Amino acid sequence: MGQPDGRTRNGQTMNVIYNSDNYYVVEYPAQRGYELVDKQAARGTFLYGEAADKFAESMKDAVAEDASAEHVDEFLDGFDILYTLPVVYH
Repeated sequence: MGQPDGRTRNGQTMNVIYNSDNYYVVEYPAQRGYELVDKQAARGTFLYGEAADKFAESMKDAVAEDASAEHVDEFLDGFDILYTLPVVYH
């Protein structure tokens, strides 16, 4: 869980870059990573390195095309096969 100032418990910076009723995307700049969470399925994934870079570019393109929640959610739904990690709420 993040702290109110956008830092994780270990002091690393995190940035919420997208939050809808269906999806949540968090950027971890120090790790060059992105956490993607499907809220309805309570599953997620973590992308880092080159995969994270490609995801970030694709996300920017999707938002530039249409920034509506419906469109971005549809884009994120395309990653459903990667949402394999269970979400644990504390």
